[in-house]
Amino acid sequence: MPYATTWTLASAAPMDHHALSRRISYKICMTMKAATLDIGDLLREAVGAQQSGRLREAEKLYTRILKVAPQQFDALNLLGTVKAQQGQIGEAQRLFSAAVKANPRAPQGWSNLGQALHALRRSAEALECFDKAQALAPDDINTLYQRGNVLLSLERAADALAQFQKVLVRVPQHIEARINCGLCQAALGAPELALTEFDAALALASDHPNAHYNRGVALIKLGRYEEAIEATDRALAAAPNHANAWLNRGKALIQLNYHGEAIAAYAEMIELNKDNADAHFNLALAQLALGDYARGFAEYEWRWRRTGMPPQKSRGRPLWLGEYPLARKTILLHAEQGLGDTIQFARYVPMLAATGAKVVLEVQGELKSLLARLAGAAAVIAREEPLPPFDVHCPLGSLPLAFKTQLATVPAPIPYLSADEAHLAKWSARLDALPRPRIAICWSGNPAHENDRNRSITLTRLKPLFAASPQASFVSVQRDLRHEDIDALAGEPRLVHLGAELEDFSDTAAVLALCDLVITVDTAPAHLAGAMGRPLWLLLPFSPDWRWTIDAGTTPWYPAVRLFRQPAPEDWDSVIARLGAALGQMEAGHP
Repeated sequence: MPYATTWTLASAAPMDHHALSRRISYKICMTMKAATLDIGDLLREAVGAQQSGRLREAEKLYTRILKVAPQQFDALNLLGTVKAQQGQIGEAQRLFSAAVKANPRAPQGWSNLGQALHALRRSAEALECFDKAQALAPDDINTLYQRGNVLLSLERAADALAQFQKVLVRVPQHIEARINCGLCQAALGAPELALTEFDAALALASDHPNAHYNRGVALIKLGRYEEAIEATDRALAAAPNHANAWLNRGKALIQLNYHGEAIAAYAEMIELNKDNADAHFNLALAQLALGDYARGFAEYEWRWRRTGMPPQKSRGRPLWLGEYPLARKTILLHAEQGLGDTIQFARYVPMLAATGAKVVLEVQGELKSLLARLAGAAAVIAREEPLPPFDVHCPLGSLPLAFKTQLATVPAPIPYLSADEAHLAKWSARLDALPRPRIAICWSGNPAHENDRNRSITLTRLKPLFAASPQASFVSVQRDLRHEDIDALAGEPRLVHLGAELEDFSDTAAVLALCDLVITVDTAPAHLAGAMGRPLWLLLPFSPDWRWTIDAGTTPWYPAVRLFRQPAPEDWDSVIARLGAALGQMEAGHP
């Protein structure tokens, strides 16, 4: 499970309510002649009150003008800024809309409307407003900057970068634009360039908390965790209540296996923002890694609300978390995370069935055939297939909480998955001719996984294994090849690549069953080999996923697995050297 990363925009929000009155042009654009009421004098008096912070007085004066002249642009526009300063963004948006209707040639009206719409998360409409403002005033710095913010929120990082660079051409000392250039580079997958931008921002303002914070995020992306902690500490020194800095401090500490200190950092963030789901979720991962399952699985329920999670699908039936028995009731268990998670938590299905519940299991399509053989499942259905009636539902990842699982009570009825005869026969025809021992290997997982840079390796790194075991046959169950692996694969004649031929996990299970050993990084095949009870050697990063524990040689989830851990971050060479030595001993007939 990845640790969610949060970048912070240089401006705290799309609309900075406290600075807004300074950004607004107070040039009076008279659109009508005063009769019995001197509108110009009233406007100047209202602007003075607003700039002095007397917002209620300013609001009354603008309202007085609008009673006489309902279409007076300046009164509408400036009353909108008062409402924005008071936090009434919806009312501000209504007033700005009326203002641009009254005078569509005034760029500050469109800019203010754009900021209000952005604050209301109506970014596409906000961009249209900034386009109009920019057409009317191409060199207005605030419009250029705010338009960049909107483009970044729309995930148009390249366009946003060009916008912020225009700001810097005109105002080289614009620190917020410099920081946001860094955010754009980060969004474009260039953390090194992002770091350069944050360093440039700090050259302008050495104590800027967001520059230090975002520098810390970039350093985490680059695997420079000690420096990331230093950067977040600098951010916290400048802004002790910078909640996201506490969150990122925890993430960096986790990567160094300082889980206790990370828990303290997450607690600081929760103290500042008790409903922050990212902090609660990352706290759960740290607690689970330490074996504190009682508190960890309770906190794990915050995963539904963390950053980037899509809205949860309504199931139309109550959620069950172990509150009452399910005898003679039908429960829908549904996959919710990766393939490996589904395999790991499927072990609870027989336990539920033993209580008298009828279990319907909804899983990823690649797993349907394999899990159809799982004991206790009355029905196994692929996602998007019609569901039978059910009484309650439970996500698979919530089953440890429902069963009050402790570290010492992890259910491990290995094997609970197996290959079927038809698939065994299919793959025997391919594998029987290969000399033994046959070793299945997998070296990388999903590249979209946030921690992929730590857990996945290239095929080239495994070259020493082929030399260490000259008698063995190696079988690749790597389904997705990365560009750098294609040439390496062609240069390894002893490696039989089957990944492209594996239609689903029933195929993978059969191949693993026909091999004598499985060597893999932390991927779904690792979980499958563990669930099948196959001999499994698992390569783990220095800070592994919580289910592999922190420092033990095995895990309660798959007791037979042999774990090969990095002794330091990114040290795969020593891990592979130990693997090679173990392979040599295996070929020599030693345990």
